[in-house]
Amino acid sequence: MGESTDLWLFSYGTLRQPEVQMGNFGRLLEGRVDALVGFDLSWIEIADHEVVALSGSDRHPLVTATGDPADTVEGMAFRVTEAEIAAADAYEVDDYVRVATMLKSGTTAFVYVSRPDA
Repeated sequence: MGESTDLWLFSYGTLRQPEVQMGNFGRLLEGRVDALVGFDLSWIEIADHEVVALSGSDRHPLVTATGDPADTVEGMAFRVTEAEIAAADAYEVDDYVRVATMLKSGTTAFVYVSRPDA
């Protein structure tokens, strides 16, 4: 029995990179352009050597909720499986937490945002 692919993962950063997708999911993800509403983009330094090696950078974007509908962050919504969500969880460092949110298109998707206690 195949895994459900009725899940969506929104990426505004390195999960859009083909090498990161191949390294984490073993395939290139299919997706569409979308946006987060009510979030602001900043940058953080990544210390995890495996993540840096895969992404090619020690600086990764990070979004924080602002609640202001004028704030938007462009990215891609990818259709994924539960196993791919688990792989993305393993890839993302402790500065990020996965939440479900509604995208500009009206699609509900998982997204990695700034940890509230950070």
